[in-house]
Amino acid sequence: MNYILFDGPVRNALLPFTFTRPVADILVGIMTIRQKWEKYLGSTITTITEEYLSEKFPMVELEENVMINAAYLPNDALAEMVSNLTENQAIFKGEDVIAFFASENQEEVDFDSYEIIQYNEDCITIEHTWDIFSKNDAAIRQDFKYLTEDRTSQPIPKSVNVIAPENIFIEEGAKLEFVTLNASTGPIYIGKNAEIMEGTVIRGPFALCENAMVKMSAKVYGATTVGPGSRIGGEVKNSVLFANSNKGHEGFLGDSVLGEWCNIGADSNNSNLKNNYEEVKLWSYETEGFAKTGLQFCGLMMGDHSKCGINTMFNTGTVVGVSANIFGSGFPRNFVPSFSWGGAAGFTTYVTKKAFETARLVMSRRNIEFDATEAAIMEHIFEETKKWRKD
Repeated sequence: MNYILFDGPVRNALLPFTFTRPVADILVGIMTIRQKWEKYLGSTITTITEEYLSEKFPMVELEENVMINAAYLPNDALAEMVSNLTENQAIFKGEDVIAFFASENQEEVDFDSYEIIQYNEDCITIEHTWDIFSKNDAAIRQDFKYLTEDRTSQPIPKSVNVIAPENIFIEEGAKLEFVTLNASTGPIYIGKNAEIMEGTVIRGPFALCENAMVKMSAKVYGATTVGPGSRIGGEVKNSVLFANSNKGHEGFLGDSVLGEWCNIGADSNNSNLKNNYEEVKLWSYETEGFAKTGLQFCGLMMGDHSKCGINTMFNTGTVVGVSANIFGSGFPRNFVPSFSWGGAAGFTTYVTKKAFETARLVMSRRNIEFDATEAAIMEHIFEETKKWRKD
């Protein structure tokens, strides 16, 4: 069977992260949503997404296909139901479609003619940007159980101070010495060729993905995920970093999400709690206003390729778009549009020529090319987000 993940109605609610990727490629827990479904279904999975992203993320359609809503994370029961779908069948949870069977020559999908199978169990869904960190605890636990079942961890080095070693899994090639791991509060997963430097203290749930790094004497609280190739230092709490991003120095990052290729300057901090302890609101690209999160703790949402200079201060509930460059004293406003250059004193447009030069240099350090496909995506985002920039 051919499986295809589709963005669904949540795509706009997950901006700025879905400016540069399908919903399926959001990282939460230890794996992206796409990787989770591929593991559970034992199949390579493609995506239906925005046209400007389709060259980088192509869809493969065969004669018989099962379409899956990427907002839903798989579990054993849901994956089994999806794998058993046949012609004219669909899985719903209440009024929301989770998955449905579709043939290549099918002109339209009319669910009134389908056999509707209701899924009534619990499952993790990603419907808002803040779900990425607020549901990361549950996602790490679920991924940890799946990835480590019937497998044996690499031995924990003798120099490691450890609590609840049965909840720790270390992949091949990982390096860690003279660190403290407390897995009594949740599992700790250390990926292939990852490194935790000496003096670090970590409380689970925690996921350090392949080739990622925790720098010396870092203090890390769960539930935190450090994506492939990313680096953290200082103090980090309940945050998710996608691949190849850096928060390598002192300073606090809490209840936050960083996209790919982000960099947080030394001694930069974000607030994750308002002084009056009220509910945090976040900028919504859908309503072009500030949306209630239902959360008391909510920090920074930063899109791909954005950077901030040393000693940057972010207010509670700040949203930064794609390829913004923030620096200077004072608090920048709590919505920074994509391709903005500046800080509290004001912003100008970060022109694509300059932004692309930086992106090429940054990506080349990881031996990845900023090619014509990447440039076309960024050009599209530059035009799409122009209305929010004020020069």
